[in-house]
Amino acid sequence: MPMVRDGFYYGASLLGVAVIVYMGTHWISLTLIPVLLAVFFLWFFRDPERRIPNGEGLIVSPADGKVEDAEWIETSSGSKFRVSIFLSVVDVHVNRVPISGKVTLVEYREGEFLNAMNPESAVMNEQALIVIEDGESLVSFKQIAGLLARRIVCNLKPGDRVLRGQRMGMIKFGSRVDVLMPADVEVRVKRGDRVKGGSSILGVLPGYSEETAKSSSYGWS
Repeated sequence: MPMVRDGFYYGASLLGVAVIVYMGTHWISLTLIPVLLAVFFLWFFRDPERRIPNGEGLIVSPADGKVEDAEWIETSSGSKFRVSIFLSVVDVHVNRVPISGKVTLVEYREGEFLNAMNPESAVMNEQALIVIEDGESLVSFKQIAGLLARRIVCNLKPGDRVLRGQRMGMIKFGSRVDVLMPADVEVRVKRGDRVKGGSSILGVLPGYSEETAKSSSYGWS
């Protein structure tokens, strides 16, 4: 299975530790600890291929995880529909772009490391805000650090042209991703749903029909 290169770094380092421990102690029980940790990191940093829907007007999930909130909210720029996705430590943590378009804003902000299940984490925690314009609508999403997540990786910059479902970074260990869509979006998920980054459809943008979403073809990425 494809893997983020960090997995190789962590895995190789821990396997090196295992060799040192075994050479120094010859205790299998002690040696197994770094070996098992190496296996965990290799698994954690997995980066599976995904089927990306190609229908027009679709917004896909930027992350794997469970939908904890799906609701309309008021923001400084008007009403929006927000989908909050919680990533547990067992979820794939590679993040993907929700729509094709132009990146108009990438803003990193330092903050706290509250539990990602806490609603205040969306405001208080370390996070990266990304805004993408597709020509007709704006869709923004936040990579939000959690209690264990201490590093946000965002490979985008303003002016980048992006494609729906392409890889754009990750949040290491448990975390949260919030997606803000136009208030009149046709919502396709609800609280409690499990979603997959790049392939699960969160909503259909205004001006595009349900038929467009149903007839979507798929590509691999």
